[in-house]
Amino acid sequence: MTTRKPLRTTALALACTLAGLFTNAHAAETPKTIASGELKVGMEITYPPFEYYEGDQVKGFDPEVSAALAKRLGLEASFSDITFPNLILGLDAGRFDTIISGMYILPERLEKADAIPYAKTGAAIMVRSNAEKKPATPEELCGMTVGLQQGTSWIPALQKVSDGYCKEQGAGAITINQYPTTSETSQALLSGHIQAHLEIDAASLLIVEKSRGRIAISSKGSIYPQVLGIYVKKGNKQLLDALKAALDEFKASGEYSELLKKYNLEEA
Repeated sequence: MTTRKPLRTTALALACTLAGLFTNAHAAETPKTIASGELKVGMEITYPPFEYYEGDQVKGFDPEVSAALAKRLGLEASFSDITFPNLILGLDAGRFDTIISGMYILPERLEKADAIPYAKTGAAIMVRSNAEKKPATPEELCGMTVGLQQGTSWIPALQKVSDGYCKEQGAGAITINQYPTTSETSQALLSGHIQAHLEIDAASLLIVEKSRGRIAISSKGSIYPQVLGIYVKKGNKQLLDALKAALDEFKASGEYSELLKKYNLEEA
């Protein structure tokens, strides 16, 4: 004899099935990644507030973005700590799936990898608080020694100012010193090896806070504002499309706008 299931149970099962179909229809597709179940993210984890270590935990804006996107793809985020100038090389070599590391979208980078815009920011000029000269614009850096992290896009921009404006004004060239990390650049500023430090706005605010009054921001607004990108190896359309869909879901949830506010960034 066939036993009939109660109508309520049957309706509940149908509702659950439909809910599952609805969820799957709107969720970002889980892409193929280097390691099953993981989204390996390349970043330089010495760049607060974007990414930094707190004990053995990776904290900051980019790890939070990475975790949120990975979750929407049915994956778990893991992090590869790579020096900034070597991130694109590591991506191309297949060491990780994506780069989420406060990296501007630039034409020369797009020749080697594809990018998804995810935030906007600019740079700030920092000096020692007791400095006599407190430049507010790149043009006011003429005749000064300026420190930057290796691989940043501002190096050619400052060189252009030095070779053009500074030379035309007879104001002296901008001497550019490059350092492996932003923390080493800040130390060079404090020790007097450089007179100014150029860094992303959000990172600059944290540097000033941690300096306990020894460093100040002298620029009055964002310099060289640009868009930050999530980078994917060229040709990996499946992952690129999946990350775009996951980012769209993240934005639609309202959680992303709150995260941007937390780190003093703008949506791209």
